Amino acid sequence: MLEQGTISIHTENIFPIIKKSLYSDHQIFLRELVSNAVDAIQKIKMVSRAGEYNGDISEPEITIAIDKDKKTLSISDNGIGMTTEEVKKYINQVAFSSAEEFIHKYEGKADQPIIGHFGLGFYSSFMVAKKVEIDTLSYKEGATAVHWTCDGSPEFTLDESSRTSRGTTITLTLMPDEEEYLEPARIKNLVKTYCDFMPVPIKLDGEVLNKQKAPWRESSSSLTKEDYLEFYRYLYPFQEEPLLWVHLNTDYPFIVNGILYFPKMRPDVDVTKGQTKLFCNQVFVSDNCDEIIPQFLLPMRGVIDSTDIPLNVSRSALQGDRTVKKIGDYIAKKVGDSLKELYRTDKEKYINAWKDLGTFVKFGVLNDEKFKKQVEDIIVFRTTAKLEAEKTETPAVEVQSSESDVWQDVTPGNTTSLPYTTLKEYLERNKERHENKVFYCTDEASQATYVELHKNQGLEVLFMNSFIDTHFINFLEREYQDVKFTRVDSDIDNTLLDDKSGEIVDPTTNKTKSEIIKELFEKSLNKPKVNIRTEALKSDNPQGTPPAMVLLPEILRRLRDMNAMMQQQNAEFPEDHILLVNTAHPLIQNLLTLNQGSIIQGDGESPTAQLTKMICQHVYDLALMSQKGFDAEGMKSFVERSNDVLTKLTEKASQ
Repeated sequence: MLEQGTISIHTENIFPIIKKSLYSDHQIFLRELVSNAVDAIQKIKMVSRAGEYNGDISEPEITIAIDKDKKTLSISDNGIGMTTEEVKKYINQVAFSSAEEFIHKYEGKADQPIIGHFGLGFYSSFMVAKKVEIDTLSYKEGATAVHWTCDGSPEFTLDESSRTSRGTTITLTLMPDEEEYLEPARIKNLVKTYCDFMPVPIKLDGEVLNKQKAPWRESSSSLTKEDYLEFYRYLYPFQEEPLLWVHLNTDYPFIVNGILYFPKMRPDVDVTKGQTKLFCNQVFVSDNCDEIIPQFLLPMRGVIDSTDIPLNVSRSALQGDRTVKKIGDYIAKKVGDSLKELYRTDKEKYINAWKDLGTFVKFGVLNDEKFKKQVEDIIVFRTTAKLEAEKTETPAVEVQSSESDVWQDVTPGNTTSLPYTTLKEYLERNKERHENKVFYCTDEASQATYVELHKNQGLEVLFMNSFIDTHFINFLEREYQDVKFTRVDSDIDNTLLDDKSGEIVDPTTNKTKSEIIKELFEKSLNKPKVNIRTEALKSDNPQGTPPAMVLLPEILRRLRDMNAMMQQQNAEFPEDHILLVNTAHPLIQNLLTLNQGSIIQGDGESPTAQLTKMICQHVYDLALMSQKGFDAEGMKSFVERSNDVLTKLTEKASQ
């Protein structure tokens, strides 16, 4: 025996701490030992390039071996190896980082960085092993092979080894309750999880277990579209293909590599939880890096790999780390730059992805001032303008090419007309018709009537119907303080109304038609808090316009929504609202005629008067439905009234 001694440690109880608390998951030991083996292989390459080793470094490989009879698991490498003195220094002195010292010596000579970033990596072995042995032979000329063994106490033995090849073998004699690691399937799964992208072949029974190539470490120019998609499928099997991706690659002022994907936003996606995997030098660390990626980019997926992210601190400390904050800013800027470039070079692809992409962008704009400045000019909204543009045919235009005699079609109409626009484009396009006014829609189905009304009069409407747009509209109003944003169902623009100043006054009642209709509805509804307005909506086809519309003023509606949000309950439709009755609609005109023909009977209303009243209520109900203003009792009453109206109409028709 060459030597026997006591391991130099910083606490008497280091081994119990290692076994119980070093890592929450015991399986991490394999990641640590394989990482050390990769380091050893990278080191021999570096000293060889530095001219300090002239021997054959051969093909690098890491071999895992299982002996079920002896209950041992071993990890072997053909790396740099260790001398007796190095074993004493790097193994016996717990928490001394050999990687850090080595990097300082050979800085600038490495094509692969040293992983040594996990602290007490080797000692994680004692979480699963009752005895750990090291057999190692240094690359240095004249070095003697060394055998080190420790049974999990501070006592160790150091002796000569029978090893004849350069490198190191770590042999673990597993504890009885850790024998799951003697199963090849378990080892294969762990290698795939933690070591799949390590740049050295990892073998078990002659089979290479890992992919080795890390796509995020490649240059973007060397990867094809299929390469990116294949990597995404590997990371997230059985998922829809991503919309876009961003390749990260910087080495100053910090090192960050990665690929981030914009996924399709499915309803079941939790946007508050990240799915981006964290690596350190191609070693898997965690299934998410929520503390590193800006919050608005959490729904993105992919890989972040950095040696500048501290891995031995709490999550709260990680969030406060300056370097981590700078890395987050870099990621946000890179995403913003990539989106701007896509908008500039392939607007159609950008627009096609916007339905899912818009949530990321708007959330980022609301939460990150720098990101907002990057992307504020590429925020787009679906618009009714395309529908109008399609009606106009653009004459073909041809020009002669400067390179040849070939004539090329440069007709603007040949460019795909996309129904999306920026807010600045909207304001510029409509400044003569309604300067600094924006009409928008938040629910395409329930507000379809209102949208159609605006379109028919040449008023452009923007669709702001994603869940984030309620907050985003408030942001836009702060950014564009001289612009008025009006939801299509909050009020009716004067452009949509006919002038009723020339209405004829009925000499028998001394009232206009509009005044009579107003009184009719007020009496029939008997709802003092409902403000009845009578207007004639402009249209070439009055039958195609709504007979009545419920309007909720913008300020009142927003107060309702805000109160509901603060109280965490659904917004109730307020009793105070406007019923705009369209006097130009044939139904309203027929209703007026029907009312004029009703006769007051001695015992009350005539059947005609009753029918008139019921139709007024029915018209109101239909208008209310578009605002989703019914509760359960209201819907019950509506169905009953509908049946009564239909019964009376059929009775009248059969007379």
